[in-house]
Amino acid sequence: QVPVVAVMTTGGGTRALTSLLGNLLGLQKLDLLDAISYITGSSGSTWTLSHLYQNPDWSRKDLSRSIGEVRRHMTKCKLSCFSLESLNPYTMPRRSLGFALSLFLVNSQKNNHKLSDERQALNQGQNPLPIYMILNIKEDYSLSEFKEWVEFTPYEVGFLKYGTFIRAEDFGSEFFMGRLMKKLPESRICFMKGDVLHCENFNCMKMYFIFNIIQTLHIATYEPSPPARSHELETYLVTPECGIMGIIRQILTERVMVSKFYNFLKGFQMHNEYLQSKNFCIWKDTVLENFPNQLTETAEFMCLADTAGYIDISYPPLMRPERKVDVVLHLNYSSGSQTSPLEEASKYFLKQGIPFPQIHLSEEEKKNLKECYIFEDAETPEAPTVVFFPLVNDTFRKYKEPGVERSPAEMAQGNVDVSSIFSPYCLNSFTYTEEEFDKLVELTSYNIQNNKHLILQALNSAIEQKRQHKK
Repeated sequence: QVPVVAVMTTGGGTRALTSLLGNLLGLQKLDLLDAISYITGSSGSTWTLSHLYQNPDWSRKDLSRSIGEVRRHMTKCKLSCFSLESLNPYTMPRRSLGFALSLFLVNSQKNNHKLSDERQALNQGQNPLPIYMILNIKEDYSLSEFKEWVEFTPYEVGFLKYGTFIRAEDFGSEFFMGRLMKKLPESRICFMKGDVLHCENFNCMKMYFIFNIIQTLHIATYEPSPPARSHELETYLVTPECGIMGIIRQILTERVMVSKFYNFLKGFQMHNEYLQSKNFCIWKDTVLENFPNQLTETAEFMCLADTAGYIDISYPPLMRPERKVDVVLHLNYSSGSQTSPLEEASKYFLKQGIPFPQIHLSEEEKKNLKECYIFEDAETPEAPTVVFFPLVNDTFRKYKEPGVERSPAEMAQGNVDVSSIFSPYCLNSFTYTEEEFDKLVELTSYNIQNNKHLILQALNSAIEQKRQHKK
């Protein structure tokens, strides 16, 4: 009868790193943190998780100490981290060991922590299972043509689409036909964080720029063919590229924030039965997979990129039917529209045939977002209840704690700009002042605590659904 509860977080650089700390502090103050079974993250929110899970008992201890450690680093200048002198001690040893050089870390101090080390924080069930999300892509192809969700946990790393996983400590080693051929040392967590170094700003600006060019020229590189008959494969009608379109496509598909690791699916033949097999029943959402000889099994390397380039979410691992998630606390930190990731996720899962609530918010509601919303699908018991927390500053302006109004002298502390173009929490900011950091933590902690009744409402609703389903 106990509902399975998960926390789903988005990317958002240092804003996500800081905000997630505040949200978790709020859950801890409500004594709800120990009710969480899973925490998923992408991009900036993974930095929070990798920091917390270095402490085997982080959720049982007062989070204020961990927050203080992050605060100390967040208020320091980061420019020295990107100097050649700082990077060489990390990159040179990896080259000599045979790694395909991936992105570098953004920490200001050496850290030997590894992903598999986080099992110590799970061996007694004392913390939620952390799940890190990233996309596997193909070079020279856009994300509309090819992308695959890759899930990282302290125990395993794998593709959701193929159902293929390896041990976390073997990720980065060389495999062939499913066999470990060359064992390489497990990468430190700093390189894993480097792989999800947030690139939302770059990709968004690039896509906006390119699509405006295409719209202006009234041309496109490809378009879907007419609907295929049942016995025919879906195909794309490709128009030969002129000089300028070749340049545009190269810019559109080129990604500077891609990390390469040896592909553990290399030579693992599955394409002969891919189109017919029931084992590949979900997440078949790319064009190239209609041509099985172009699946990931043929690639030398995995090309890993930030999920924000497609949809800034980390939902997919929670949608695996084996996990049976009943309630998802959606903590949103992404740029642009606060509702876009949730709306896009709903449309995406509907297209994939995966149970998920439909999202209905009017344009007026989107302009004046509240702190919390509940979305559920009463007619589909398999669909999780989503408790949505956009990053907004609403009643916090007048209340320093739930039900405790601010005095006139305290009103300035409630002035936290998280939405305007002048916000200090924009994605390209890697350093906050102490006051900015404290305000964001206090705001996100307050938003959770102030909506305790809605969280409990969702939990009670999930319990009732379980009872009805059992009957």
